Amino acid sequence: MRKARSAVILAGLAVAVAACGNAPTTTTPTESGSASAPAAGAKPLQGVKLEVAAKWTGAEQKNFEQVLKAFTEKTGAEVTYASTGEDTGAYLGPRIQGKNPPDVAVLPQPGLVQQYADQSALKPLSDDVVKEIDTNYTPYWKELGSADGKVYGVLIKAAHKSLVWYSGQAYDDAGVQPATTWDELVKNAQTIADSGTPPFSLCAASGWTLTDLFENVYLSTAGAENYDKLSKHEIPWTDPTVTTALQKIQQIVGKKEFLLDGSSGALQTDYPTCVSKVYGNKKAAMVVEGDFVAVEAAQSGAKVGEQAKYFPFPKAGDTAPVVLGGDVAVAMKDSPGAMALLQFLASKEGGEIWAKLPGYLSPNKNVSPDNYPDELTKQLGQTIVSAGDAVRYDMSDLAPSAFGGTDGKGEWKALQDFLRNPSDIKGAQTALEAEAKKAWKK
Repeated sequence: MRKARSAVILAGLAVAVAACGNAPTTTTPTESGSASAPAAGAKPLQGVKLEVAAKWTGAEQKNFEQVLKAFTEKTGAEVTYASTGEDTGAYLGPRIQGKNPPDVAVLPQPGLVQQYADQSALKPLSDDVVKEIDTNYTPYWKELGSADGKVYGVLIKAAHKSLVWYSGQAYDDAGVQPATTWDELVKNAQTIADSGTPPFSLCAASGWTLTDLFENVYLSTAGAENYDKLSKHEIPWTDPTVTTALQKIQQIVGKKEFLLDGSSGALQTDYPTCVSKVYGNKKAAMVVEGDFVAVEAAQSGAKVGEQAKYFPFPKAGDTAPVVLGGDVAVAMKDSPGAMALLQFLASKEGGEIWAKLPGYLSPNKNVSPDNYPDELTKQLGQTIVSAGDAVRYDMSDLAPSAFGGTDGKGEWKALQDFLRNPSDIKGAQTALEAEAKKAWKK
C-alpha cells in the first residue's frame, strides 16, 4: 500500500520524546514468555527458530535486521527475515490459507489487524507483551493494535505526516515566513503566487496524498473525538464537520494560480514527482507531505535544512494536527519465541536500539531523545510530544481498504474528483458517504 512510500525516510528521522519517568528496561524473556531473568550467561531461546515477515527491503530491511540481531544476541533465538513486498496481504493470504504463516508479521496498516483477527489468523498477545505496551505506549496506540477487545499488535514504527515542505529560495523571493495558521498559509500562498511562483505542487495522481491533506485539516478543525468517529464511520461524510474541512481545502485547490499546472496538472503528478518539481525543477514553492519528503528532496539536490525546509502543518482550527502512519507487529503463531520478540520490539530497549539507526520514528514514549542523532529528528519528535493525546493515526489506513486504500476508488477517487471541481463540496460529500457506506456495508 502507499504508506510503504514512507519506508525510505531521511537518515536519522526519528521521534524524540521527552523522558517519561524511570520506566524499566525489558528483562530477558524466558521460554514460557515470562519476564523472569535467566541465569547469568544463559540464552533462554537458544535453539528456537522464528520467521518475521515485513514489507521492508533495501536499507530499511538491513536496519530492521540489526534490531533482530540484537534480539538474537539477547535471547539466542535464530530469526529469519522475509520481505512481503508492497502488497502485504497478497503475501500473507496464501500462507495463512496454507496454514504456514510467519511467526511474526509486520502489518502496514491497523485496519489489517481487524481483518486478520476476523479470520482467526492472529494470536492475542501474552500478558507480558501487553504489560510492555502499557508501560511504553499511550492507550490510543494500544487500541490501534486491538480488535474485539483483545490486543493483537504493537505499533513499532511510525511516519510523521503533518508537515509542509518548502523551498527556502521561493520563500525568500516572496518575502514570506512559515505559517502557523491556515489563514496565514492561504495569505502566503497568494503572496508567493503574486511573486510569479505557483505556491503548491500537489501529488494528486497519488490519491493518498489528498487523504493526508484532508486528515490534517479535519483533525485541526473537527478535533480528535470527531476524527475518531469519522474514521469508524460513526458519523457520515455528509456531516457539517466534513463540510468545514473541505471548505478550508477549497481555499487552496479552488484557485488555479495556487496549483502548479492547475488541477489537471496536479491530477497527473504522482508522488514523488511533486517533490522534484519543488526542489529539482524549482517550479513551485511547497509540497504538503510527511517526513519522507526529505529523501526525495535530497535526491533532487536540495540540502535538508537549507534549500529544503519544513514547518508543522498549520492550525486550520483549534488543534495543531499531528497525524502519524506506522507499522503494527502481530503474532501469527502462538509460540514463546514470537511473544518474546514482540515484547522486545515493544520495549524501551528495543526502541532505543532501532532509534540509533537511519529511517526510524518511534511511537514508544519512553525512548530517550539522547538516542537520536540530529536536531531535525528532535524537532519532529517535539511536535508529537506537544500534541499529546491529540496525536492520531492516518484515517485512511484505519478504514476498510476498499474505501481508504484503493487506487481509483473510494476516498481516493472522491477527493480527486473534488480537486477537479472544488466548488461542488456537497457533491464530494455525497460521493464520499456513498463509498463509505459500501465499504462499511451500512
